[in-house]
Amino acid sequence: MSTIEREIDPAAAGFDPDRLARLDRRLARFIDDGQLPGWQVVISRHGKVVHASCRGERDVARHLPIEPDTIYRIFSMTKPGTALAAMLLVEQGELLLTDPISRWLPEYANPRIYVGGSDLVPDTVPATEPIRVRHLLTHTAGFAYAFLRANPVAMMYRNAGLDEFTSKLGTLAEMSEQWGSMPLVFEPGTQWQYSIASDVLGRLIEVVSGSPLDAFFDKHILGPLGMADTAFRVPEGKRDRLAELYLATPAGFTPATGIGEAILTDRWLSGGAGLVSTAHDFRRFSQLLLRDGELDGVRLLAPATARLMHANQLPGGGDLASVGRPVYAEFPMQGMGFGLSLAPMLDVAASGMAGSVGDYGWGGFASTVFVVDPALDLTYEFYTQLMPSSALPIRPLLRQLIHQAIVA
Repeated sequence: MSTIEREIDPAAAGFDPDRLARLDRRLARFIDDGQLPGWQVVISRHGKVVHASCRGERDVARHLPIEPDTIYRIFSMTKPGTALAAMLLVEQGELLLTDPISRWLPEYANPRIYVGGSDLVPDTVPATEPIRVRHLLTHTAGFAYAFLRANPVAMMYRNAGLDEFTSKLGTLAEMSEQWGSMPLVFEPGTQWQYSIASDVLGRLIEVVSGSPLDAFFDKHILGPLGMADTAFRVPEGKRDRLAELYLATPAGFTPATGIGEAILTDRWLSGGAGLVSTAHDFRRFSQLLLRDGELDGVRLLAPATARLMHANQLPGGGDLASVGRPVYAEFPMQGMGFGLSLAPMLDVAASGMAGSVGDYGWGGFASTVFVVDPALDLTYEFYTQLMPSSALPIRPLLRQLIHQAIVA
């Protein structure tokens, strides 16, 4: 168990302490107004923790406070970890980004594209392009997400019991076989849509490596980085540290039951949303990315590979607004690109958020988020457990309040 605390005076790291104090005051209002149960935030610059704070409760019913070592469901912040796992296999020569995934996952050998009809009687045509490894990493494969209910394909997932949060299927292999029987929303490589692509990528990692996804993470990522509290399961001895999950309502928030509970069972391993982590652990992941694949003498990726992960990979080099389906609300689509499961800032003004061109990160469905800013040698992470992540404007506020405090 590891906690996290400030390592350097904010002024020595280029922050105005009075301006930085605005961050906690504003975040505290979410608790005072009954909109959040609690939160934790960590800011690092030049490799040192500048600010670490937490407020509120991890379990409102039992009045248990958020503490430095609280464990959170990070949901889609799992995706960059799964992308990193895939890039380890790329560096070993086991995968090429251009490889068709049907080489290992035959259920995707003959994809079809939805072109009309309903979710019950769809009209489909054969795809002309195979689903490739890079399509999984960039969410350009043409998959959907059942919980978003954004199109008939998503509804077909739901009809088949393939909701990512409530599915009763037992293994990732079974989930993948079912997804492989569904049509795609568009021709692979032509558009962007947030989807189960990272879960399919997790299954690909299992087959290529010959190892279950959790064991691969433990051996090649979590163990080497010392991320001892990050896992696809919460052991019984750590469950008291796990923050409860809440749903936003017009009146504030209410406990979310039956959602995200795969972490307490032996159900399928989700490469898209399955991890839990702590502020200490995920800061190490952020710092690894900031340092181009190396941390504390442990190198997981070559610098060129690490930089490739946050380079914009969208068709035509455009932003998410130009090639993406508008079903995603965790970041603005204007001015934001998409790499290998990381979203780089392309145009600060177009995004409407504070930041730097080239900063990147991702968030989770329970309102967690992390950002890596190479230009400012900066990382920051925010944790809470409120669904959905679009319920409150936490992410733009976080960016604004952090950047307004940087004066040197």
